[in-house]
Amino acid sequence: MNTQPTITNSDGPAHDSAAVSEVELSRRDWRRKQQLKSVATSLVSTIVLAAIVVAGLKLSPGWPRVKQTFFSAEYFASSFPEILDGLWLNIRVLVVAVIGVAIFATLIALVRTSTNPVLFPLRVLAAVYTTVMRGIPMIVILYLIGFGIPGLGLFGRIDPSILGTIAVVMGYSAYVAEVLRAGFNDVHPSQRASARSLGLTAGQTTRMIVIPQALRKVAPALMNDFISMQKDVGLISVLGAVDAVRAAQIEVASSYNFTPYVVASLLFILMSVPFILLNDWYAARLRKRELSGGTV
Repeated sequence: MNTQPTITNSDGPAHDSAAVSEVELSRRDWRRKQQLKSVATSLVSTIVLAAIVVAGLKLSPGWPRVKQTFFSAEYFASSFPEILDGLWLNIRVLVVAVIGVAIFATLIALVRTSTNPVLFPLRVLAAVYTTVMRGIPMIVILYLIGFGIPGLGLFGRIDPSILGTIAVVMGYSAYVAEVLRAGFNDVHPSQRASARSLGLTAGQTTRMIVIPQALRKVAPALMNDFISMQKDVGLISVLGAVDAVRAAQIEVASSYNFTPYVVASLLFILMSVPFILLNDWYAARLRKRELSGGTV
């Protein structure tokens, strides 16, 4: 059996593939140049802005006194250990408050989204609670809880940090409950109907279908509330708890230099930055998945 060799035209598909590759390479080169141009422009604009700010401060007649009063290296070093020790109290309060808010806010949101007629009084109470607590400034809530509960004389002396934690939980539960309620309501009714058709109970549907989908949708908003809570735990100092803010106040009272407040601010910023970056990353990832038509 004679077989004839197959002759292929080297100028055919290979030539087309090379042409496509050249086009793609040119596109990549253009994108690379645009990216470098964007980075260079951003760098130059940042340097120019920083130079303007520095020049404005240097030319200000009161800058030397402000520098000594707010940015003293000596007072920074001397006050840092005490303020850092106070920050650990803020962190402990934050951890307990986050757990308390997660539990209390979820219960409020579930009650508000329930259609059971038996829970009608609780729905009204939850609606009134979220409306009232969101309308009161956090510092006022701290005063009401911090001085109101001890005034009852039912529990003896209560540590100010415990009272501050209760106030933070009560205040932020109202905000987080409304965020969760919006997430629960955003889950399409067909999801619940499908779960019930598969034999899941109402509780199983809520726990396994509604809550996971709602949390994915409202995660950026919840993270923003968490970041805000990180700052507001510093308000427990008004009740006498020696946290980072109160430690800074004590240092300022003894030296009449405001650098300790800058130290406390930097510590709170360092504590918040990782969560801010995480929130931005997750929000961008969520937006990308939505635009690409993926499952959120």
